[in-house]
Amino acid sequence: MHREPLLKILQRYEAIYPDETRCVGRVRALVEGHANCFERASLPGHITASAWILSSDRERILLTHHRKLQRWLQLGGHADGDPDTLGVALREAREESGMRKFGVICSSGSSLGPPLPLDVDVHRIPARGDEAEHDHHDIRYLLVAGEGQRLAISDESTDLDWFEPAALGSLGADDSLLRLERKARDLAGAECCWDPLEAKPE
Repeated sequence: MHREPLLKILQRYEAIYPDETRCVGRVRALVEGHANCFERASLPGHITASAWILSSDRERILLTHHRKLQRWLQLGGHADGDPDTLGVALREAREESGMRKFGVICSSGSSLGPPLPLDVDVHRIPARGDEAEHDHHDIRYLLVAGEGQRLAISDESTDLDWFEPAALGSLGADDSLLRLERKARDLAGAECCWDPLEAKPE
């Protein structure tokens, strides 16, 4: 079943973050109850994936100013049918940053099994045009950018820049982004699961 790998990831993730059982349960219910959960057509919600990207020295965070939502956010987007959430996060990171090379830090601190996400979140997306209000069930990974790469703004953004963690408050970061920063800070010294010179793991 194409949904089984994500369900196993959620099970492992919940064992590490038992205080997030309620949120993980919402994502699990979506995945178990909707065969098309990786498609935008899945309502009232669908799976998305995103990347909290650290600079190569791990001192700064890459954020994009989202054109539609008019907010500074981590890079990410829709799965569009792809059940590999890490693959989706890497794809979106490349498309929205212009960079190609990333390392992945596993929240488990272990390279055993598929890398675990840094965070899981469910948030509401407001109605826009013909698109009804719906939920994004976001699977979030911690990436480290390889050295010497230039940024390129995508059509989905109005701006793209590196920020010190202390700047998040002045950028209007919500609790979700602040939680990402706290979790990433705790893991910032961990080794990458995969070589940061590789765009995507084998």
